[in-house]
Amino acid sequence: MSSSSTTSGSSRLSLKSACFSRSIQTLILSSTIFSLHSTSATNAPLYDQVINSNRLTVVSVQDPSIVFKDGNLIHGFGYDQARHYAQSLNVKLDYRVVANDAAALKLVEQGKAHFALTTANQHNIEQKSLSSFSAACGQNQVLSKNGLNQQLSWVFKRADDPLAETASGFVCKATQNGTTARLASFYTQNVVQPHAWDKIQKDLSTRLPVYKASFKQSAQKYDLDWQLLAAIGYQESYLKPDSVSPTGVRGIMMLTNSTAKAMGVSNRTDPKQSIQGGARYYDEMLTQFDHIPYPDRNWFALVAYNMGPGAVMSIQNRLKNQGKNPNHWIELYSFLERNKASNGRYRQALQYVTRIRSYVEHIKTEPKLKSI
Repeated sequence: MSSSSTTSGSSRLSLKSACFSRSIQTLILSSTIFSLHSTSATNAPLYDQVINSNRLTVVSVQDPSIVFKDGNLIHGFGYDQARHYAQSLNVKLDYRVVANDAAALKLVEQGKAHFALTTANQHNIEQKSLSSFSAACGQNQVLSKNGLNQQLSWVFKRADDPLAETASGFVCKATQNGTTARLASFYTQNVVQPHAWDKIQKDLSTRLPVYKASFKQSAQKYDLDWQLLAAIGYQESYLKPDSVSPTGVRGIMMLTNSTAKAMGVSNRTDPKQSIQGGARYYDEMLTQFDHIPYPDRNWFALVAYNMGPGAVMSIQNRLKNQGKNPNHWIELYSFLERNKASNGRYRQALQYVTRIRSYVEHIKTEPKLKSI
């Protein structure tokens, strides 16, 4: 079995199923038996095929260094690299998750994928007479210091095809200008120290079953991912309904008094009300940034949940004035990173969104939590 997704340079991957059919910018996720028409039906270079078909087909395994995919949620260091490359070519990305590296390499060898993202060793790649280059343009410490596999490579059928050449240039330029390092920093596997996971696991195993029904009910109402809502709740309060911050926010979803009233919450310490209010507020943040494609929209919405949408839009205006793309997550992330030393809210927002990403991945993959 395999999973596939299709998107464009400005695609929209939504947790909301209604978004899936709206435009060519939609990322479609499905589980089907892997069946691809050969991308090499002609003798034209792969680059020409990609441009003419308006589609870039990429394959990989699910791996912490490459892609995380569960339901409608898809993101990751390697996935974002491929997504950004497709954007640079102004084509749709057809991203497929396969069972193992051998399957990914075989599809490239057969011409059924334009390239693979893989951590396979070089010997296995060369055995199939394929060509590869480092996902960090040889600066492998950028990956390893963030807990990402430094063997991550882009693998092509031929090194002399313009597609491989432009891809190599794209990756090396991203490494030289710092984009690769920032992307690796956001997708770090070191955001939570190993010894801390024991307590997190204990907390979630004890408290998540108590509030699961409320999370699922509110997620269904707003067409959201319930485990993402639970990850927000854990970051906000450790899923403790009586939590109160020094600034007066309280409850599982830590709503301010004004936000609670706006969301129809009369008792912020009532778990069901708090979760419903938090879900509605997060849904409003997603709507606020509905011009931004997923997965970036999730990160913008999370920062807005933490700092307020006005603060995010203010940063966007500053980025725009600097000639940068204000709707590109890596630009917002870079701004927060550069200024975190002088602004505690920025430092908190960085920790907030990065931890929630890590928590939702854990909730969705840890066997004991998946069975709750």
